[in-house]
Amino acid sequence: MSHEKCLKHVKTVCSCMAPSLVRVPVAHCFRPPGHYKKKFCSVCRKHLEESLTLRCEVCELHVHTDCAQFACSDCRQCHHDGQQNHDTYHHHWREGNTSSSARCEVCKKNCGSSEVLSGMKCEWCGIQAHSACYIILTHECTFGRLRSMVLPPNCVHLQARNFSKMHCFRISENIQAEQDEDNENDGIIQGSVKETPTSADSSKQSLKIYDGHDAVKRNQPRIISVPRIAKSEEVVEAALRAYYIPDEPQDYELQTLMQQTLVSDDIINRNGAMEDGKVGSVFKEATPEAWMIRAKPKEREILKIYPGWMKVGVAYISIPVNKEHTVQTVIQEVLIQLGRQKENLENFRLVEVLMSSKQVQRMVLPFEEIIFDRLNEVRKTSIRQMNQTRFYIEENEKPEIKIHIFISGLPPLLSSEEYTDLLKEHLAIKDKLVSVIPAYSPQGAVVLEILCFSEAERIFMLVKDTSINNKQLHGVIIPHIMHEKLPQETCPLLVFVNPKSGGLKGRDLLYSFRKLLNPHQVFELTNGGPLPGFHTFSRVPYFRVLVCGGDGTVGWVLGALEEIRHKLACTEPSIAVLPLGTGNDLGRVLRWGAGYSGEDPYSILISVNEAENVLMDRWTILLDAQEAVDVMENGISEPDPPKIVQMNNYCGIGIDAELSLDFHHAREIEPGKFNSRFHNKGVYVKAGLQKLSHNRNLHRDMKLQVDQQEVELPNIEGLIFLNIPSWGSGADLWGSDNDNRYGKPRIDDGLLEVVGVTGVVHMGQVQGGLRSGIRIAQGSYFRVTLLKPIPVQVDGEPWIQPPGQIIISAAGPKVHMLKKSKQKQKKTSASSKDTKGDSVILNDNGS
Repeated sequence: MSHEKCLKHVKTVCSCMAPSLVRVPVAHCFRPPGHYKKKFCSVCRKHLEESLTLRCEVCELHVHTDCAQFACSDCRQCHHDGQQNHDTYHHHWREGNTSSSARCEVCKKNCGSSEVLSGMKCEWCGIQAHSACYIILTHECTFGRLRSMVLPPNCVHLQARNFSKMHCFRISENIQAEQDEDNENDGIIQGSVKETPTSADSSKQSLKIYDGHDAVKRNQPRIISVPRIAKSEEVVEAALRAYYIPDEPQDYELQTLMQQTLVSDDIINRNGAMEDGKVGSVFKEATPEAWMIRAKPKEREILKIYPGWMKVGVAYISIPVNKEHTVQTVIQEVLIQLGRQKENLENFRLVEVLMSSKQVQRMVLPFEEIIFDRLNEVRKTSIRQMNQTRFYIEENEKPEIKIHIFISGLPPLLSSEEYTDLLKEHLAIKDKLVSVIPAYSPQGAVVLEILCFSEAERIFMLVKDTSINNKQLHGVIIPHIMHEKLPQETCPLLVFVNPKSGGLKGRDLLYSFRKLLNPHQVFELTNGGPLPGFHTFSRVPYFRVLVCGGDGTVGWVLGALEEIRHKLACTEPSIAVLPLGTGNDLGRVLRWGAGYSGEDPYSILISVNEAENVLMDRWTILLDAQEAVDVMENGISEPDPPKIVQMNNYCGIGIDAELSLDFHHAREIEPGKFNSRFHNKGVYVKAGLQKLSHNRNLHRDMKLQVDQQEVELPNIEGLIFLNIPSWGSGADLWGSDNDNRYGKPRIDDGLLEVVGVTGVVHMGQVQGGLRSGIRIAQGSYFRVTLLKPIPVQVDGEPWIQPPGQIIISAAGPKVHMLKKSKQKQKKTSASSKDTKGDSVILNDNGS
């Protein structure tokens, strides 16, 4: 609403006009509905409060569940399918839901609000402006301060016509929340109808309005409230407003579901009285509550034809059509206006595109179809759909179809032929349409190159329900990064997030990083592990990595990198750590903090961009059990074969590993309780108290060699090999005292420090900073001989190691890590910006 004198200053576009502003139709990516605080609906502009809300995982769109059908396909375009050919990118503006302290890029005044939907924000570069100011800004977007780490959308190629956005961006779906979309919509809309209260005003009446056969079939009416005595034109206007249709009321009419039509001069009077007071009614029976709004028949109308990706310099072409126009004649008239009338009509096609919020549907119209009949058919189905429908003229070129699906969970070390035969047996792949690329045979993973959309969809859905050798297969759609188009100054950031780490804070980080970066560079580790991410970036010449998780997650990613380093164009990417786990010792050493506590994700990315590059040693541990274990084969007990594990932080033998093992078992029994660092540390303390009576006899059960020299062990209960100067959630086990026998520990000196602890009390004193460990040795090659089964842990992963040899040695090249700059660390610790993540109340289905 606006004063008449203020109307000239109103620049906000009405929700009903949103489809006309779409440049490239891109569907939204909705998770199951939830509750989101301090947000406004982008359709009805009302506060969401406690209402069930749908949130796009890629952009800032928030809508009520019953408003979602009126949102159009105006999400961020994060990739192209081969038809687009442009290198410049425009701002992608979204109105409202900005911080109340937001400043306009043009006038520098406040443009945000927590009271109404106001202000415009580019969802790529993040600049903000008033609705009246943003039109002054240049159209081209440079991606802001994150430009060097954002993967430009024009460099990402993905043909995914038959796949949902959830599959394209590898977003995990909650199985309990997965429903047929039609049924889901039915429940949502019917619920909203039932919850709509009848007006208490006796002068008002509530009517159910359907916009076409589709709404009747789904039983999804909209409720409008009109005066009990109202002209049909007023009711039509209210019905159009309810469906966000910007057309003139005189072009529409109301019909009962019995096909009775109101003439424009009739008056709806539920009490059965005419406007002049005479008793009577327009209808023989009482006024029905349910109506259908219909478009009046026309002899001719103006049809807008969009030239798609043909570079013609106009947004659309207006063509008058009547009942005699076919698709062929429309194409002919469009080509005349484009000055291309000499070209063969067979080289072009007319495509109908429905731009609904959840899916962009394309249909090529046959040449002989009467366009007028097609328009009437769409309107009869749904007037709302007509408002969201466009017609594109495109060159009739068939692009080369190539869909890549990364499949893991296969038996390792097979040949290309063996993998092909295995997939033929279980997935019935077709030789002519599918090529098997055994790119990661040692890891049991292959890449399928598929030349048909329907075949790709069939295989992708079948993989979800297929197991080989009792191991579930996992499929991920992989985009193609056109590395040759990357700007020279770009070093994109590959983000791995473990959503199970850090009290489930990883879920919020996933959402924030998908918004701040290109979703194609953000990978969820529970959805296929790190290999799909590294494969996607395998041809990118320079990139960096951000790992969000605990020390175990960092070790997982570093291990995968070491295995496939030779397949990457960037063989030594620098790795930053956002600590989400319990100990987070590596994060502490690299100055990333003791654990994530809700800092602004944007500030985190800026810190990664400004971080220093440092080197860190990695170590290989060979575990060679020499005594038989409890595995019987043919009645003969055999020892385990030698096993190799990688170490980044530390390796513990004895009491340290035993506490980790108790914690690990407790978490396996009740995983739901281990969702906070405070609770996790409490479990560690409880396990430690139960070990107070242990004897110091570990030195009798093992022998130690350091650099080929025997080392006598003191009376200890635990032996720990340190690669970093942080242990057990930040404790300095080696100590800071000067000792002429040893050099000062560094993470890149090629040496490990060997420290002993006498028991749980000693470990507690080290944690409290009262003591340090017993320094035993410093070296680069270690051989430990176990004389009995002893608990062992490497970077927090514990197990019982049978008697035998443990050999620790340097593991190939050092890894490049990113260390947070001291100056940035001081700034972020002193003050923190408003978080860009949402405050979320999770609902039952896990959204």
